[in-house]
Amino acid sequence: MIIFAFLVFLFVMLGTIFIFMAFGKNAGASEVQRIKDRLLGKTKQLKADGSGEAPALIKSDEPTQSVAQRLLDNLKLADRVEALIEQAGLRWTPAKLMQLALFGAFTGFLVAWYMLPPPFNKVAWLTGPLGFCSPLIYIRSKGKSRMKKFEEQFPDSLEFVARAMRAGHAFSVSLEMIHREFSEPLAGEFRRTFDEQNLGLPLEMALTNLAKRVPLLEVHFFVSAVLLQKRTGGNLSELLDKLATLIRERFKLRGRIKAISAHGKITATTLSLIPVAVAFLMFYSNRDYVEFFVKDPVGNEMAGAAIGLQLVGYIVMKKIVSIEI
Repeated sequence: MIIFAFLVFLFVMLGTIFIFMAFGKNAGASEVQRIKDRLLGKTKQLKADGSGEAPALIKSDEPTQSVAQRLLDNLKLADRVEALIEQAGLRWTPAKLMQLALFGAFTGFLVAWYMLPPPFNKVAWLTGPLGFCSPLIYIRSKGKSRMKKFEEQFPDSLEFVARAMRAGHAFSVSLEMIHREFSEPLAGEFRRTFDEQNLGLPLEMALTNLAKRVPLLEVHFFVSAVLLQKRTGGNLSELLDKLATLIRERFKLRGRIKAISAHGKITATTLSLIPVAVAFLMFYSNRDYVEFFVKDPVGNEMAGAAIGLQLVGYIVMKKIVSIEI
């Protein structure tokens, strides 16, 4: 029986990998063909009356062959997923992320369903969604760590731009100098902003794109200050120095609030882990009592309700002690 279950699992796993590679191959072939068409000049030009397709160098509206990409487009999630990938600094496409999520869902479900004994294989209905969310959790975690590192470097970069402008450099040149003086992720973002402005995009649009890629309040302060100074005039270097000081004061205030709210966060975590610890202790001391929640349908409903209420309580407690500055 175990060998048969293992063979079924292996067959389904290989089939899932084949489907995943087929989707990726179709998406890759479409991308290669699009690049070849651009290099050979086979893209359609705009007609005299304004109709027709735009040149590929300006805008690409070619339909993709990826099923995952069409699914994201139908759900209107492609832009949001692409923004998450941008924040994480990964060279992924939304279609690739969806493919990894589907692969994780199939893998998580099949591993739990065929590898666990019958009473406990029902956990597959939980590991499947968890496997689907694992790539999204990875991207969110990587994006948060990247934004945190960017935020730590940002005040120093503002002071650097202010000193460069006092030395006689233009504002756009100061942005390009950040790429040589700072490390990632700040260097890459400002290099991209400089390249957009250097290739003909207005400075206002380049800074607006920076604020979209880096959704931090400090970056919005910076963009608003620069755009306001361009309209009204003033000493931009002095403005950037004051903005850097303001951001550092916000960091100090945020650190104080974290220290004050640390007790509440520890309490929320402790209260949420107590039922889990009691369940493990009861499993080893009185297994018949715990198996009621696994084998009996009423026990399953009670366990599901308890887990749901526990998650709701944890989220509420986290919201209470989370204070945004």
